[in-house]
Amino acid sequence: MHILRRPRRLRTSAAVRALVEETSVSVNDLILPVFVVEGQNVKREVASMPGVYRHSLDNLLDEIGQCQDLGIKAFDLFPGLDESKKDKYASESWREGSMYLEAIHAVKSKYPDVVVMTDVAMDPYSSDGHDGYVENGEILNDETLEYLGKMGIAQAQAGADILGPSDMMDGRVGYLREKLDDAGFSKVAIMSYTAKYASALYSPFRDALESAPKFGDKKTYQMNPANIKEALIEAELDYAEGADYLMVKPAMLYLDIIKMLNDNFALPIAAYNISGEYSMIKAAAQKGWIDGDRVMLETLTSIKRAGAKIILTYFAKEFAQIQQQR
Repeated sequence: MHILRRPRRLRTSAAVRALVEETSVSVNDLILPVFVVEGQNVKREVASMPGVYRHSLDNLLDEIGQCQDLGIKAFDLFPGLDESKKDKYASESWREGSMYLEAIHAVKSKYPDVVVMTDVAMDPYSSDGHDGYVENGEILNDETLEYLGKMGIAQAQAGADILGPSDMMDGRVGYLREKLDDAGFSKVAIMSYTAKYASALYSPFRDALESAPKFGDKKTYQMNPANIKEALIEAELDYAEGADYLMVKPAMLYLDIIKMLNDNFALPIAAYNISGEYSMIKAAAQKGWIDGDRVMLETLTSIKRAGAKIILTYFAKEFAQIQQQR
């Protein structure tokens, strides 16, 4: 039998497969989300996220040093606060000397070469648990922007390299860009949570930060998982308002959205491989149902293949350790 074209010739050995490999993930593509909490010598595992810990600042600095030695260069800090520090205005987010702002400053002071990304949203600081300002049970869009602006400026002053507005309020990218520029922080970038869907996969993250909404849900500001074209509208607005990166969240179930944004915008596309995605893989691996390392690598490759240049993932440290062993 004469078969002219045999694709299997390009799969005959590991070396041949490596020659023709179209997509590869590097540690340079990854941002590691980390949880910082108050206290001393705290390293407390998140029950629903095996291998992920809440760190007090002293331990966080050690953790970032270890990660930097593995080649990880970018970190997204998330604050876990006691309920007593929360109010309806999220005022702890811009209070001078607050734990989160001190953490940003400490990380940049000790590790000036790493990239520090921050979270801009009210929910970690809000007594209502929502990403925006609440009045009479309604999340108010324009009133929220003022508080996000104060938060963003405080983070930039503390040394943040990238602000990550995750709140999904209309107009917040343009508002933040204007406030940053007016305050002399034109070099601080904005990685917008452009297409952040109202997913059922956020539960472990909310467990980690104890930041679940006190009433209702987030469907009036986060996107409907059934919608595609809406993501284009959000991306066009964020692009026009000055975003430097466009993010899709979650990643695994929204590969089509990642591809669409990558096909339509010249900005770097980021994707957040979120807590629920991480926890599902970890749980199945602990049960012995899947090979956790292989599924992790396949997952990150699929996100990169879809068009994400940057991947925020809780797997970053494990990935870096595996790469270093090769």
